[in-house]
Amino acid sequence: MIVSIVVAIAQNHAIGKNNQLLWHLPKDLKHFKEITSGHTIIMGRKTYDSVGKPLPNRRNIVVTRQDITIDGCEVVNSLQDALKLAEGVDEVFIVGGAEIYKQAMPLTDRIYLTIVHENFEGDAYFPEIKEDIWKETAREDYQADEKHAFAYSFITLERR
Repeated sequence: MIVSIVVAIAQNHAIGKNNQLLWHLPKDLKHFKEITSGHTIIMGRKTYDSVGKPLPNRRNIVVTRQDITIDGCEVVNSLQDALKLAEGVDEVFIVGGAEIYKQAMPLTDRIYLTIVHENFEGDAYFPEIKEDIWKETAREDYQADEKHAFAYSFITLERR
């Protein structure tokens, strides 16, 4: 099973503030949907809360220390339990937030990275991406336009 992270980060690695995204990039949302549709996604409870509902056409696994049930989601107490639940799939996608990303980095094979070419003030940040561990295998660069306030790039990174 390939463990992949899907994340959009600012140049300074900010990913969110007050449990919200820092930008609105329709093409990035479409890119996220294309990558994860039909697959298993794993997210932390705060990320689930920010989305507000299970994402359609995906198996949603939510990691939380709380003893709760969430309609349309499988709830587990650790990232390890989530990965165990996903065994047997070709690729599983870790979709946030900061704490889950931090735990997942050492276990991750691939990162689908969107870099927004701007710095943002956030309260949630993505861990450092070390060049000696990760190599870029694909990249698409986009300029700001009428629907996208910032330039951004879609980058695929593979563990060396």
